Amino acid sequence: MATLNRRNFLKLVGAAGMAAGLPLAAHGGSHGNAAKARVVVVGGGSGGATAARYVKKLDPAIEVTLIEPNPTYHTCYFSNLVIGGLLPLDRIRHGYDGLRRYGVNVVHDMIVGIDPVSRKVRGESGRDFEYDRLVLSPGIDFKWNAIEGYDEAASRIMPHAWKAGDQTVLLRKQLEAMPDGGVMVLVAPANPFRCPPGPYERASLIANYFKGHKPRSKLLVIDTKDSFSKQGLFQQTWDMYYPGTLEWVRAADTNGGIRRVDTGTMTLFGEFHRFKADMANVIPPQMAGRIAIDSGLADDSGWCPVNRRTFESTIADDVHIIGDAAMATTMPKSGYSASSQAKVAALAVVDILNGREPGTPSYANTCYSFGAPEHAFSVTGVYRLEEGVIEQVAGGVSPLDVPQEFRRREVAYAHSWYNNLTHEMFG
Repeated sequence: MATLNRRNFLKLVGAAGMAAGLPLAAHGGSHGNAAKARVVVVGGGSGGATAARYVKKLDPAIEVTLIEPNPTYHTCYFSNLVIGGLLPLDRIRHGYDGLRRYGVNVVHDMIVGIDPVSRKVRGESGRDFEYDRLVLSPGIDFKWNAIEGYDEAASRIMPHAWKAGDQTVLLRKQLEAMPDGGVMVLVAPANPFRCPPGPYERASLIANYFKGHKPRSKLLVIDTKDSFSKQGLFQQTWDMYYPGTLEWVRAADTNGGIRRVDTGTMTLFGEFHRFKADMANVIPPQMAGRIAIDSGLADDSGWCPVNRRTFESTIADDVHIIGDAAMATTMPKSGYSASSQAKVAALAVVDILNGREPGTPSYANTCYSFGAPEHAFSVTGVYRLEEGVIEQVAGGVSPLDVPQEFRRREVAYAHSWYNNLTHEMFG
């Protein structure tokens, strides 16, 4: 795929954004039967918050209810900077008052059931929410015990920190408490999973923390794969900053990675290897969020099949599934992807409720990764729909051989990217 410069990429993203429904004034059109239409959005993260906001902006006559159990949301992107001690937790915490100001009805409840026949969802509170269209953005859940011994209880000893918030704080506290000279093991999961570059960014920033605060410590990254996202850029960074501190162990060297853990002895086992750790960060295999699984909206892969033109479920009528849970072919499971898919789904929902045929969308993704406090790089992608498949048509990654000033500029771009993305979500 050809590498884009920043200016050309932004032009393409702008074009993709228009196809995804960004120009709001052009779609305020007839309300007709949609005047009293009800859209329920389940999940208040990158996909759900964006979808709720854009449905309401595209057609203010639609009644939009966002249902999310937590009063605040912590983004997984940038959480590695919190773990590495570079940002406070407050930096990644967001509330829902902005969405309320846009006219979205925000309800804090846990959805425990979906009835697509009667078109309603039930909250843990016992309250039912009826809908004409449901947008489901449940994120991910974990395949507990796919690694023997790694269940929810084990995650309180060997944190995953792959859902930001309490686990982010726990992993940070363990880093601070680990003695200098200790060994940490990070287990990277098999594809597909949320945020493909995330484990390697985390490894970089933990190694950076060790370098400054625990210089005799070592980090082992035990992978379930033999290659990973942005690998050349990460390995160049590790050679530059963290020789002797960070070691990546590919799957071929352990015959598939970690298969069992013992939290009592802090030992992790491969088929023929064992690793004794002072602390461990185990990121387990993943699947669609539990409500999608329990509602029968996922297939045998553990992910949710959708019509990629509208993100309507291929299993249930009147249900759109976006973000990490959806099977979006070549699009990575990322916060920006979820936001892009949310805009596509929002425009489709508004078109359908107003009796219009949804158009053919475009999609975009951008992801920044930190290798060190003043060293970042990115991947970009623009996508279009081809015979039901989302295919990448442009994009690329940051070049390898650039002056350090280039990496410092990408740090500034990353912070701007974060601010703009979260503003689109939460206002």
